[in-house]
Amino acid sequence: MSDFLKDVNATAQAQAVARRRGFDWWGSLGRVLASVEAVRDGRALYVLLAAFVGAGLALAAARASLGRSELNWAIGQGAAALFVAFYGAQAAGLLLMDRAMGRVPREVGDALEGALGIGHRTLLALLAMGVVGAGAASLLLGLYWLCSLPGVGPWLFVLVVPVTVIVIGLAFMAGAAVVAPLTGPTVWAGASSWQAVRSVWRLIRVRLLPATVLAGALSAVTAVVGAAISLVVMLGGRIMAEVSVWILGVNIPPQAFMAGLVGRTVQVGGEVQVPAEALSYISAATVGGGVVFAIALVLPTLVYLRGVCEIYLALQAGLDEPAEPA
Repeated sequence: MSDFLKDVNATAQAQAVARRRGFDWWGSLGRVLASVEAVRDGRALYVLLAAFVGAGLALAAARASLGRSELNWAIGQGAAALFVAFYGAQAAGLLLMDRAMGRVPREVGDALEGALGIGHRTLLALLAMGVVGAGAASLLLGLYWLCSLPGVGPWLFVLVVPVTVIVIGLAFMAGAAVVAPLTGPTVWAGASSWQAVRSVWRLIRVRLLPATVLAGALSAVTAVVGAAISLVVMLGGRIMAEVSVWILGVNIPPQAFMAGLVGRTVQVGGEVQVPAEALSYISAATVGGGVVFAIALVLPTLVYLRGVCEIYLALQAGLDEPAEPA
């Protein structure tokens, strides 16, 4: 009887290990689809919107400086735009990771402070993996050089062709499905730069196929959200423009009121005759439309960032050595 119980316990333990090592496809896809609720996260929306606006203003200033041939100012303002956009995205990622992990979301100030403290980890991890990728590319180039040798070259090329096709294809798949989208969430979950590199490498070895499928599903979800938001903005903008022309009584094309909705400004001058009383309305519509454009751009980005957090947590589930906190 005791041997039977031991066998039952051993079987149960083996099944438990198998379940831990397995991958929950439907549950993971459900988590990706649930990332749509990120549009309701007010704190992350505020942080990301402020970062995009700040980066846009800095980029506009850089363009103006470049137009005045002030190269030093243009470089500095361009760098400021990248800094604001990157660390703003890191802060939003921390807030969204808190939501994904079921933790109490931190305050906006704490998220910004945390982003400034860990943002460099993402850059260092990406740099380290870039160096590894460059080394692998050098080895492939060395193989091609050997194939150029007379006599043995054509015979060696028979082996090099399938090897390089498979390696390059897998490298691009790993970069698009794991390295690019999941390095940030690995750091947001608490990993150091070295731990992030190890965690990403392990996901490539063990969970490359699930990562590819989930990344494709997230791309589809983000595209659907972006298309829905674009439809709402353009439909509402067209009705707003037609009604504004009719109620305000200004003789201008409705498209003049819609320029800001697509991130453009109205160019007044030349052969275009615009009534003086309409200029203030056009300026107001451009500013207001720019706000709508920024929000419409931020919402799909929020969904994507929440989605990569969910993908990382889903892929980590069941692995023996999840990323340890720094």
